[in-house]
Amino acid sequence: MFEKAWLDRFLQLIPAGGPVLDVGCGAGLPIAGYFTGQGFGVVGVDSSGPLIELARSRFPQQAWIVADMQRLDLGRKFAGIIAWDSFFHLTPEDQEAMFPVFARHAAPGAALMFTSGSQRGSVVGEFEGEPLYHGSLDPAEYRTLLDRSGFGVVDYVESDPACGEQTIWLARRLGEEKPGGAVLE
Repeated sequence: MFEKAWLDRFLQLIPAGGPVLDVGCGAGLPIAGYFTGQGFGVVGVDSSGPLIELARSRFPQQAWIVADMQRLDLGRKFAGIIAWDSFFHLTPEDQEAMFPVFARHAAPGAALMFTSGSQRGSVVGEFEGEPLYHGSLDPAEYRTLLDRSGFGVVDYVESDPACGEQTIWLARRLGEEKPGGAVLE
């Protein structure tokens, strides 16, 4: 599993067994499967009912929800939030709107990790003969959105050769949350 080193770094920022929100979880493999194997509880969210059913059959002790990540409001906080190979299927404008969603679900000190492109724009590629959309902001825009949402960047690697050329962001929610959602640093 080429993601393992990054997943381990993410889990090191989370209290043992802390709940993880997997945004765009698909069928639960490899990400949610790895986390559950390490003793972490996972709430997986994906807009595809068939993929959620597959995840549910693989990991019945975890929570699996069919929902649009852009409208997500679960009414709870998580120790970690991951959007691996999912968040970048949104347009750049829709990605901008996801940062309040991440913040709404992040406990103080929560880890946030996501994959992105390395420059603003969009491209339609192909996966198994089907068109596949990828969108991205530029790194400065991601940094600004993370900062505005109360996250500090822990690490950023563009086109990591040790991780399948993925561009990876690892951030952490700063400070304590006050009533109303503001974050103290």
